[in-house]
Amino acid sequence: MPLPFVLAGPIVRKSSESEINLWISTSQQLNGKVLITVKGHQQCFDITPSQGIQLGNNAWVYLLHCQATFPANEAISYDIDTQYGLLSKLLPHALYDNESSFTLIIKNTANYVLHGSCRNPHYASKDSLVIANQQHQAQQPEERASLLMMSGDQIYADDVAGPMLYAIQQVIPKLGLFEETLPHSEIQNCSELFVHPHNLYHRDKILPHYVEKNNFLSRCNLYRSRPIFSSTKHKNHLISISEFFVMYLLVWSPTLWETISLPEKHPNLEGKWQKMWQQEKQQIDLFVDGLTDAQQLFAHIPTYMIFDDHDVTDDWNLTIGWENAVNSHPLASQVIGNGLISYFLCQGWGNNPEQFDAEFLDAFRDLFSQYNNEEHQKLIWTLTRFEQWHYSIHTTPKVVVLDTRTRRWRSESNTNKPSGLMDWEALLDLQHELIDQESIIIVSAAPIFGVKFIEALQKTMTLLGQPLVIDAENWMAHPGSANTLLSILTHPKTPQNFVILSGDVHYSFAYDINVRHSKSSPDIYQITCSGFKNEFPNALLRFCDFMDRILYSPHSPLNWFTKRKNLLVSKRDPSTSNQHKLINQSAIGELKLDNKGKPTQISILTAEGKSISFLPK
Repeated sequence: MPLPFVLAGPIVRKSSESEINLWISTSQQLNGKVLITVKGHQQCFDITPSQGIQLGNNAWVYLLHCQATFPANEAISYDIDTQYGLLSKLLPHALYDNESSFTLIIKNTANYVLHGSCRNPHYASKDSLVIANQQHQAQQPEERASLLMMSGDQIYADDVAGPMLYAIQQVIPKLGLFEETLPHSEIQNCSELFVHPHNLYHRDKILPHYVEKNNFLSRCNLYRSRPIFSSTKHKNHLISISEFFVMYLLVWSPTLWETISLPEKHPNLEGKWQKMWQQEKQQIDLFVDGLTDAQQLFAHIPTYMIFDDHDVTDDWNLTIGWENAVNSHPLASQVIGNGLISYFLCQGWGNNPEQFDAEFLDAFRDLFSQYNNEEHQKLIWTLTRFEQWHYSIHTTPKVVVLDTRTRRWRSESNTNKPSGLMDWEALLDLQHELIDQESIIIVSAAPIFGVKFIEALQKTMTLLGQPLVIDAENWMAHPGSANTLLSILTHPKTPQNFVILSGDVHYSFAYDINVRHSKSSPDIYQITCSGFKNEFPNALLRFCDFMDRILYSPHSPLNWFTKRKNLLVSKRDPSTSNQHKLINQSAIGELKLDNKGKPTQISILTAEGKSISFLPK
C-alpha cells in the first residue's frame, strides 16, 4: 500500500495574537502555503525549506510558523494548500462536522484549560482524548478550552507493546529512515537489531546493566548488577531514533496504521509471549480506533507539551548514580539522546520555536541528511546539556511550564539518593517568572504537593537504598529543592493565586493549600490529573488513600515531621459516593478560573464520559 502524504498532524502548537504554529509530518517535501482566514479575509503564508527537517527518504517534519496579527477570542479557519491539494481534502476525517477547513480559537486568557499526562496505548482502558475531542467538537468555538496542556509521558518509550514495536518496525523501512550505528558488541546497527532473537520481548538482555557499589545490597552480594533502564516493563524498550520518531506518528494519527498489518498471532512467539501479544493487540486495536478523535482534537486546539520520564525512559535522571551509569555506557547514553532528539522534533520544537535558532536546527538537518556517528554523538551532547526546555505561555494568568528532568539538584551526600527536581539556578529562573504576576499557573510533571503517605513509603525505600523500586521522585525528596520551592511559593512578592497542574502518578486529586497562621497567605491549588490512558494498581491505591486520610489529616501531628509543616493542606472531596480522595480512572482534567485566577471548576472527564468534580470545603 502506498504511503499517505500526511503521516501525522496537523497539530496546533504555540499560538497567540502574533503567531500560529502548525506541526505536521509528511512523506514528501511539503510545498505550498498556509491559508488562515478570519471573518472572510484570507492571509497566505509561504512554506519554506527552513521550516522543515528531512528525517528519511520519505519522512519530513515541519513546524509552519505564521506570523501576523490575529484576533483573540474569535474563530479562525486554517488550511494548507499543498502540491496535492488542500489538506482539508486530503484529511477529511480530521475535520469536525460541517467544517470545510480546520478551526481554532486563540484565547489570551487561560480561564479554561484541558490538562493531563500518561497516555499508554496498550493500557486496558479507553483513551480520554477521545471523549475530550467529542466534547470539544460539541462546544461552540467561544466555549472551547483555551489550550490543551500535556504534562508528560506522551509516549511510553520504556513500556512498548509487542504489536506496537512490530508496527514501528514495519513503518521504518517504508519511510526510508537512516541506518543508525549502535555501540553494542553484538549488534552493530538497527538492521541487525531488528532481526536479532532478542528484538521482541527480550530487549532487556540487550540493554546495559551496571553495579551500584554504594548500595548496601550490592555490598552484601544480594545482587551483582541491575539494568540501567529500570522500568519493570522494558522488554521492548525503544532504542533507535527511528523507533522513537515512528512511535510518535503512530500514537498521534491513524493514517500510517492503514499501511500496517498486525497478525492475530505472531508466527515466532510461543507460550506466555504469544498470550501477551494477543492481549496487547486487542488493546492496540481499540487504541487505533480512537486515533481519529485524537487527530481531530490536536488540529483544533493550541497544544503544549513537556517531557516526563517515560518520554525517554523510566526514572530518567532520578539519581546521580543513575546518571553516572548512563554516561559511562555508550549504548545507554545513545538511547537517552535518541529520546531527546525525537522529543525535540515532535514536542519541544512547537512549545516555543523562538528558543531554537537556525544553527540549532541545522544540527538536525546535518545528521539526517548524511548519517555520521560522530555528528550523532555531537547532537546528543548538545541536547543533554541544553537548558531551555522550560517555557512560559503569556496568557492571563501566565502559564509557566517547568523542566523537572534535565536541570536536577543532585544529591551531594549519596549518589543513590533522589535528585531534586530542579536545581538552584532553575528555581531562580522560576522565581523571576513569577515576579509582578497577580496569578499564575505552574505546570510541573510531578505533583509539588503529593500524597504524604506515598511519599513516606518512597522515603523508606530511599533509606533502604532502593529509590528506583518505588519511583522515589517527588518534590519533597530533596531538602534543597523542596525548601527553595516552598520559599518561592510563600514569598510576599510572588503571586497571591497559584494553580499547580501536574500528572505523572496515574491517579487524580486536588488540594487547597494555605500558609498556617498567616493573614496574607497566598491561595495555592494543587490539581493533579493522570493518566490520559493509564491507572494505578487499584488495591494498592485504595490502601494508600485510606492510610493517608488516617495519618495525614490537615490537623494530624505527623504533618509537623514533613517539609510542609508550615502549610495547611486540605484535600478536596470528589463528587463520588465514597470516601476516596484519590480517583483512579483514566481521564482528562478540566480547569476553569475566574478573572482573579481562582478556580471555579476543578474536575476530570473520565474516558468513560463521566464528569467528576473536586469540591471545595
